[in-house]
Amino acid sequence: MNTIPINTSQQAREATFRIGELAKEFDITLRALRFYEDKGLLRPRRMGNTRLYSRGDRARLKLILLGKRVGLSLHDVREMLELYDPHGDNMRQLNAAQAKGEEQLVNLHEQRDDIDAAIAELESTLVIIREKITERG
Repeated sequence: MNTIPINTSQQAREATFRIGELAKEFDITLRALRFYEDKGLLRPRRMGNTRLYSRGDRARLKLILLGKRVGLSLHDVREMLELYDPHGDNMRQLNAAQAKGEEQLVNLHEQRDDIDAAIAELESTLVIIREKITERG
């Protein structure tokens, strides 16, 4: 991590990350980071053309990528991120995350059932095809 000198005392104590560092750490493209910024999910500071991401931005990115990995929409991720209150207990955010997580878990189980059914159907179809090939071969 490269720390960049910044003017104010609070900012000077806060670690910053450059776009390339976050991209490498999370194995994502620079374009993906810019996309999340364009969507308002990340808000790095700028020093000239350099984007400086805070620890909070890094934590937000981690949550964005977790949401993406489990199949949540960016809209759902944004809703949960916007509920974060650095001075509160974040119960609203936790409750929203739980509700969206449980809903997505049901969706994933249904998708798995659909995939299992498709696999079974394809396997039985391939058995029939192999038999026909053997009969005709």
